[in-house]
Amino acid sequence: MLVVDGNGVPLGFRLESAQKNEVELAPATLETVRVAKPPGQGRAGRPRTRPAQLVADRGYHSAALRRYLRRRGIACCIPPLRRPAGWRPRRGRPVTARREDYARRWVVERTFAWLGNQRRLLVRHERLLATYHGFFAVALSMICLTRVLE
Repeated sequence: MLVVDGNGVPLGFRLESAQKNEVELAPATLETVRVAKPPGQGRAGRPRTRPAQLVADRGYHSAALRRYLRRRGIACCIPPLRRPAGWRPRRGRPVTARREDYARRWVVERTFAWLGNQRRLLVRHERLLATYHGFFAVALSMICLTRVLE
């Protein structure tokens, strides 16, 4: 899993085996975010660990994830799952996602496309997660350098 900022620069990531559900990995992935204050903007302090907003696709629609984000003070834009015609909604306020916020999802998909340019990551030959983790970190650092040098 990968967390990126509004420009597509990676902020944090977490790799696990393929058997785990992404909704269960989302809180652990958000815990990896550490952003230091830019130089020249006051005294250096504790790095920021809480993004302002999380934009995710329908696969992350979960009451548990929404509770976690609400508890941490993170706004979320996760569209609800599509339901069959005969499905009856529960009582209470319906879950909605703003189209303007969800329109920024392409930034995340673009970052995944940048990672797809690395053939070693696209076709996973490594058996050990630690080896794959190293190649993934190198690919993310290349993306960060490219974004900084532009």
